[in-house]
Amino acid sequence: MAFRQMIQEESRGGVTMRVHRYVEKKMVARGLPTGVEGQMHYIAEPTDVHQLEIELSNASVLIEPGALQYSYGNLSAEVVRHEANKGFFARAAASAATGESAHATRYSGSGTIWCEPVRRHFVLATMDGPQDALLLDDRAFYACAAEISLTTHMHKSVSGMFSGNGLAQPKITGSGVFAVESPVPVHEIDEVPVRPGEEVVVDGDFMLMYSASLEVTIGPLVQGLRSAMRSGEGFVYKMRGSGSVWVTPSARIA
Repeated sequence: MAFRQMIQEESRGGVTMRVHRYVEKKMVARGLPTGVEGQMHYIAEPTDVHQLEIELSNASVLIEPGALQYSYGNLSAEVVRHEANKGFFARAAASAATGESAHATRYSGSGTIWCEPVRRHFVLATMDGPQDALLLDDRAFYACAAEISLTTHMHKSVSGMFSGNGLAQPKITGSGVFAVESPVPVHEIDEVPVRPGEEVVVDGDFMLMYSASLEVTIGPLVQGLRSAMRSGEGFVYKMRGSGSVWVTPSARIA
């Protein structure tokens, strides 16, 4: 019996991505506070481990730096810069704001790439052009076809700094297959449609990604400082227009 099991696959334009789950759960140590300063109680618990496989057929893919475990075939690799038109300090500021690296490793040719196993989950999907552009949660981007670009979207609302995601968010635009990391498995992600004339409100801590075409306001759930404090919600995303929002309702469940 194989030690890995494929659970998801997406393919487009010579790039095929597959998510594998290790058949046997791995024991991972987790520290719990004891209530005494400087002391932790450690327990071992089973957890799922996932691994991303990327197969190229005369194609190119961009992967987060440091993600490679091994590869084989006729492949070349080079380091490329996201938003190459920006200067060094602009890229550094955007990277610090979003948590994403200002660089990526580009693999080209034909062959297979295995990324490092991780305890988080992967979501695979495809986009067909600028109309499918998405804004992602900080540090969610993992890999994409080379025809997809990763840039930084700046929220106009200063309140965005307190929403849970930040004033700046990663944005992906283009055509092809891509992979993002998620704190929960695919079947626990809820896609919420945003319809014209309606509003969708989401706590930023549970946001995975949303359509870049949406009109977004980031701020308190209710007006007035006292009312906002009593609501217990802090700052939220308020979205209008036409598109979709993907949320992770079980993200905080231990």
